Amino acid sequence: MSERCLIALGANVPSGMNALERTLRDALARLENVGLEGLSASRFFRTPCFPAGAGPDYLNAAASVDWGGSADEILDLLHRVEAEFGRERVQRWGRRTLDLDLIAMGQTVLPDAQTQDAWRSLPLAEQVEKTPEDLILPHPRVQDRAFVLVPLAEVAPDWVHPRLGLSVAEMRDALPKQALEEVVAL
Repeated sequence: MSERCLIALGANVPSGMNALERTLRDALARLENVGLEGLSASRFFRTPCFPAGAGPDYLNAAASVDWGGSADEILDLLHRVEAEFGRERVQRWGRRTLDLDLIAMGQTVLPDAQTQDAWRSLPLAEQVEKTPEDLILPHPRVQDRAFVLVPLAEVAPDWVHPRLGLSVAEMRDALPKQALEEVVAL
């Protein structure tokens, strides 16, 4: 049985001679070629680098796909595609040739509800210093990030966060107006 998986895409460093838009288009095509089915992608959005000052602005998008394997298997697949585009995991929240984040996998909560809730409520200062050892789903920061929610609302507006009980559209609409205005469609 397959699950609908939500993926955030981003890039802020050109991969070789490719422009950022070409990188995201090629990455979406590659996702279809490696076994992710039913791909639906958002438009592309220019967004400020996060955290502020960490590098050039990003180009972001979101995709929704069907996947019949485990969360660890799709995460491994996403990491392999990133590597094909020159992604090196050197610095957390650093510059990226390609970033593919698994945001959610259906209503799966990993590794468990208590851990997901703890990471979701982690203060920003601790988020910078700590890295989870296990995959956490849904992504613990999805509800805070306009650069994820605005594109995601184009492909999965009705997906409901299993711990918050809010849809993508509701989480997006709860963000500050300034954060939403920083996400500009191409």
